[in-house]
Amino acid sequence: MSDNRNSMPNTHKDNAIDPLAAKTNTTVAYTDGACKGNPGAGGWGAHLIFSDGSTQDLYGGDKETTNNRMELMGAIQALTHSPHEHTLEIWTDSSYVKKGITEWIEGWKKKGWKTASKKPVANQDLWQQLDKLCQQRDVSWHWVKGHAGHAGNEKADELANLGVTSNSGHSAIVSEADTTKKKDHIATDIDTNTDANTDTLQKSSSADWLSFDPLGLDMMDDEFDEELLETEPLRENSQSTANTLKMNENIAVESNSHQDNTYNPTSTKAMPDIQTHLDDTVDNDILPSVKSDAPKFDGDTSRANPHFKPLLPKPIHRHEADRQLIMDTETTGLDALKGDRIIEVGIVELVGRKFTGEKLHVYINPQRGMDDEVIRIHGISEAFLTDKPTFDQVAQSLYDFMDGAEIIAHNATFDMNFLNMEFAKVGLNDFANRVQVTDSLAMAKQQYPGQKNTLDALVRRLDVGKQDRTFHGALLDSEILAEVYLAMTGGQVTLAIEEDTDTDGGQTAHASFANLANLLLASTSDETADQSWYTALAEDYPALKASI
Repeated sequence: MSDNRNSMPNTHKDNAIDPLAAKTNTTVAYTDGACKGNPGAGGWGAHLIFSDGSTQDLYGGDKETTNNRMELMGAIQALTHSPHEHTLEIWTDSSYVKKGITEWIEGWKKKGWKTASKKPVANQDLWQQLDKLCQQRDVSWHWVKGHAGHAGNEKADELANLGVTSNSGHSAIVSEADTTKKKDHIATDIDTNTDANTDTLQKSSSADWLSFDPLGLDMMDDEFDEELLETEPLRENSQSTANTLKMNENIAVESNSHQDNTYNPTSTKAMPDIQTHLDDTVDNDILPSVKSDAPKFDGDTSRANPHFKPLLPKPIHRHEADRQLIMDTETTGLDALKGDRIIEVGIVELVGRKFTGEKLHVYINPQRGMDDEVIRIHGISEAFLTDKPTFDQVAQSLYDFMDGAEIIAHNATFDMNFLNMEFAKVGLNDFANRVQVTDSLAMAKQQYPGQKNTLDALVRRLDVGKQDRTFHGALLDSEILAEVYLAMTGGQVTLAIEEDTDTDGGQTAHASFANLANLLLASTSDETADQSWYTALAEDYPALKASI
């Protein structure tokens, strides 16, 4: 292993502001692991920042391994290549590694390397190696949310993915130009074999501090236990389990709760808890059977997870006026004409610009595979979708719920192309004619020309919908888009001079501007002052005087 380092020092700053800053008498290490297949080809990575400001990047991999083993290897390599005389600060997005070394390992050793259930500790060889390296070392362990834009974690993730392609423990020095080229192509070349069979040395790049949250880096989810985190299908590289639980907190509750369906006609913010109305047209055999004492869905879509219960409500408000459905989909790719399919649909219902509490949420088995790059965006794995219904099994329920409504989606053309394709496959060819479509992206471009108008950008600009969106779940995005849409269109409906009046039918409607105009009174003093101004101006402009 080469001891050469990047000699360009990082500025000594507070690490809460700059996670890549050097610290006095301390080595800061960001570590990560990756695996394709789990088990399958894997890689580990470690980005070390030494006290003098120099840095070193390490990576390597194995042809047949697991994600947890690679996470452990990243930490082991950080310990191996850091100076013993300095404190070592290790940041990992693996709850398995962090909890294992700080909470469970002493119990394992006392039990003869057995878990609480008296099973042999998984990856015992690596745990023992890690434990030995930690002896007589000053090491502090920290958890960081994975795939959330944190500069140090993103750096380690890049290295771990390079390790997947290298499948080698050899070392080499890579020039800055070569390193930059590899980083630019990592998304497309991740599955190809490269000549980077190395532990890489490179200059650290600048970070995006907008996503850095120093107050939340060391938080962990108390629901984890050693047995759960030892389970290999929890692929924290593809989707951080702790992060996923946080992201899907609302979804997990709403998908398993059975409370009163309250329609609040006065609130434009609160989305009440709902009761699922399962459509009679759905074959109950295709839906997961959930016993009352069965575990609830924890929001983790990175692995096989049978506890999700679809929300497929009956369209109880279908014939009401001003019914709007805020919708989003997740797909296997970008092109409906090239075989890509829908894998998730999320819908939030509004009637008269008020939340009804009705939501539709279903995952769909696309009966085809997905690229890792796509999975990294939405976090939904093929294993999770295996036991979910196919589109033809839920098509009628989706069709009936959306029938006759105004569909609002961000970049609606994308979602509608996929829905039209899917419905056409099952013979429902008139879907496009049964709905009205509003594209919130087109609206945003008109209101904010020349600006960035992604959903995230609108959330920041309008100061609404601030939820954890590390992954783009369809129902979560729909809930956020609903708040964005109401904020964008609020001025078109709710104006200060408007008052509610009762119509003949007893319904509440807005008074028209024509009727309000009749209440305006002419001002004699204003008319006199206006005439005097024109007379004074006409003295200097003969043409104006002739027209008065």
